[in-house]
Amino acid sequence: MRNVNDITREQWLQECFPEWGRWLIEDIEECEVRPGSFTAWWLGCTGIWIKSEGNCNICIDLYSGVSKTTHYKWPEGHRGPNFQLGRIAGSNGIHMNPRNIPHVIDPFQIKQIDVFMATHDHADHMDMYSTAAVLKLPGVPFVGPKFSADKWRGWGVPDERIIEVKPGDVLHFKDVEIVVLDSFDRTALVTAPPQGSIVGRFPGDMDERAVNYLIKTPGGSFYHSGDSHFSDYTLRHGKMYDIDVAIAAFGENPKGISDKITASDVLRMADNLGCKVMIPVHYDIWPTFYTDPHEIKLLYDYKKEMMEYKFNLYIWAVGGKFTYPDDAGRKRYSYPRGFDDAMENEPNIPFKSFL
Repeated sequence: MRNVNDITREQWLQECFPEWGRWLIEDIEECEVRPGSFTAWWLGCTGIWIKSEGNCNICIDLYSGVSKTTHYKWPEGHRGPNFQLGRIAGSNGIHMNPRNIPHVIDPFQIKQIDVFMATHDHADHMDMYSTAAVLKLPGVPFVGPKFSADKWRGWGVPDERIIEVKPGDVLHFKDVEIVVLDSFDRTALVTAPPQGSIVGRFPGDMDERAVNYLIKTPGGSFYHSGDSHFSDYTLRHGKMYDIDVAIAAFGENPKGISDKITASDVLRMADNLGCKVMIPVHYDIWPTFYTDPHEIKLLYDYKKEMMEYKFNLYIWAVGGKFTYPDDAGRKRYSYPRGFDDAMENEPNIPFKSFL
């Protein structure tokens, strides 16, 4: 038996973090995707893992970092006049913003992945830890827009491992086609660089800062919108492509900030895209934007008959598995309760009357 006097903080961190250990990775590795379908897992924030029937493994926006863990020492760029949300709101205060969910993926335990992708360069969509882990896997490409590619280069990822993309590009991996599409992430346009005042300055090219992706598998398609806000141009995407499942970066915005899209705009985005399933994400990760996605369902139920919505709204859970088209009609994810074999054996208890 171990003695508590021998336990150190380092042992605690090694043995207890990440909180899910290998559990989800083993689920992904052992999942056999049947023909005519694809399976996705929500990794938190806008992190998505997609697996095709041809065993193509795609990871988008995996965030394995931390944010604010103390009131006094803050990560670079997360406070002050160059913090993007501070720029938007004209704020310089300290806001509660530690990571709000567990790490469901240990990036250093990933053994099989075909492409590692980022929608943009914000810290909760790409980090050094995930990058370092994937870089150890020979040949896995890093796919992202110019600003993401530049950040990877700055971290030491060699050029030959980076595929810099822009809207209109099309990539192929095994049985999957990836179409790079326009992003509508207006927050990205006020993110450093440049430093200092940007009042009256041209914000730069969105295509270099952020992109959306359409992941086309033989069993269906998945529209990854990154941190996009609502845009009327999503209707164009909906008319150009057959979109089965889409995600939207939803959240309750603090005063003076419109960084996440509202419940109404989640529904507008889904309607424009013509998707079959809309899934809200991102509301989970930061206390400053945390909210209950069932707000969207209340509005959806109120409007669906009048608006004749053709899409289903699905409320996911971090670490949860979604298979299309099997789960296309479901309303809400539930973690497996287990104990399906209960009472197959005689219970080992003193008396049956305890039951």
